[in-house]
Amino acid sequence: MNDIQNSPDFRNITLDEAGIRNLQYPVTLLDRTNEKQRTVASISMSVELPHHFKGTHMSRFVEVLAGHTCEFDGRTIPAILAELKQTLDAQSARMTVSFPYFLEKKAPVTGIAAKMSYQCTFSGRSGPAGEDFVLSVTVPVSSLCPCSREISDYGAHNQRGHITIEVRSLTDENGVPVIVWIEELIEIAESSASSPVYSVLKRPDEKYVTELAFDNPVFVEDMVRNVAEKLMVDERLTWFQVTAENQESIHNHTAYARFEWKRDGGN
Repeated sequence: MNDIQNSPDFRNITLDEAGIRNLQYPVTLLDRTNEKQRTVASISMSVELPHHFKGTHMSRFVEVLAGHTCEFDGRTIPAILAELKQTLDAQSARMTVSFPYFLEKKAPVTGIAAKMSYQCTFSGRSGPAGEDFVLSVTVPVSSLCPCSREISDYGAHNQRGHITIEVRSLTDENGVPVIVWIEELIEIAESSASSPVYSVLKRPDEKYVTELAFDNPVFVEDMVRNVAEKLMVDERLTWFQVTAENQESIHNHTAYARFEWKRDGGN
């Protein structure tokens, strides 16, 4: 049969990316306690398409993925990217793996445990400029407005928000990124807000969380600076970006802040 995708193209336009998106796929992750966690990821893979190729071979992306174990660690994505480049005769390749990550979290007073989900993404790129890997974690938090508390006789407005932390880390002698645990970034984000968010709270827990937030008021800007301050002293990190966004309870808009940092000589 004719391979139309492999036929020449005469428009002389190289595409930055061609590939697949939103492939739902089971993956296994190693957590900080060396336990394995199974979840379902949304995976995107692409390669640069040279100007002389009409199309890429979409089926080969899934074939390459299926040829690897479903266990994802620092070596998995670089290995898949290398195989994509070789299989599809490409100069560069990209891959993102987005998934919900679950932790058991106990209510602060009663100790009732329930699962909390955190949205995470592994992003990898391989090309002539080198290798790149970014870990991203989005953490739901609660914040109480310092201004509202200062001026109000009764309480203060508070809201749920999200802190997103993206990091690049040093690589070892084999080019594998040094591990930064997802749990570490979650803890940093939660400790930088007015209060963590929980799946289950009974009345004593709700009282505790409400008073904790009241005692720790923060603007969205404070949360970003609090996170940044903790990340800047982590010698493993070469780059990070922190964003925070609050779903304002008394406004019809969200509040937002962002900070990006790169270590001298980092990526």
